[in-house]
Amino acid sequence: MDFEKQLKDDQAVVEVALEAFVRQFPGPEALGEAMGYSLLSGGKRIRPILVLEVCRLFGGASTQALPFACALEMIHTYSLIHDDLPCMDDDDLRRGRPTNHKVYGEAMAVLAGDGLLTAAFDIMSQGDLPARQMCRGVGCLARAAGPAGMVGGQVLDLAGEGRQLRAEEIDEIERMKTGALIEAAARLGAIAAGSTPEQEEAAASYARSLGRAFQIRDDILDVEGSEAELGKSVGSDQEREKSTLVALEGIPACEAKVQVLTREAVAQLQGYPGSEFLCTLAQRLALRTK
Repeated sequence: MDFEKQLKDDQAVVEVALEAFVRQFPGPEALGEAMGYSLLSGGKRIRPILVLEVCRLFGGASTQALPFACALEMIHTYSLIHDDLPCMDDDDLRRGRPTNHKVYGEAMAVLAGDGLLTAAFDIMSQGDLPARQMCRGVGCLARAAGPAGMVGGQVLDLAGEGRQLRAEEIDEIERMKTGALIEAAARLGAIAAGSTPEQEEAAASYARSLGRAFQIRDDILDVEGSEAELGKSVGSDQEREKSTLVALEGIPACEAKVQVLTREAVAQLQGYPGSEFLCTLAQRLALRTK
């Protein structure tokens, strides 16, 4: 397996598909421009790549999963637009560029996020999958993005500002705010492939450990990283008095936890032929600097 080649190939497939979907956006041109500004601003595309690779792992064609993958990335992007708003985290920089509201204004940024959220389910409906798999995929993504997942996690995150949270409270916020969409990515890939319940649960367990490691690494980079490498402001957690595991337990303990979680993720999939890419992805993300 050539990991770097496969990663670039997957990223290219996702970029082409997202660009095609942007051209289909109906409605006012100004709204489509604001939606496309954030959606096509780059990024690692980890979530849609997980969808494609889990689908491939369980015998599906990645093209089957592409509408699911793009819909998930649209919802992730909408969450970033809203997360950056002055009423939320009030950030000026995202992926090395001014945040959406800095370019288009707060009202248009809210609407661009709303547009991406709702268009995501339109995109999902364009997939070529049996109705049962399509319905399961829609339900999976809606739950992960909604009050029991990402949106609920953001509520808990805002409520926790200025308070000293316990480790289990921080874990719950990160499981909902970040982990829910990462787990959904793995489940969507498994659903698109028509996998067995056991296969889907193995992929979901992999993604849960991966998601926790990813967020802890993100918190470490908020302390140790540079704005130039990350393409966003650093030190923002401390400025907003947010509790993180890094602040609670220190960087060495968190680095060790990232490694433990990464080993747990890899162990979930190692028994499956063709899992090398996903195992290597987990290991690379544990060491990322941006």
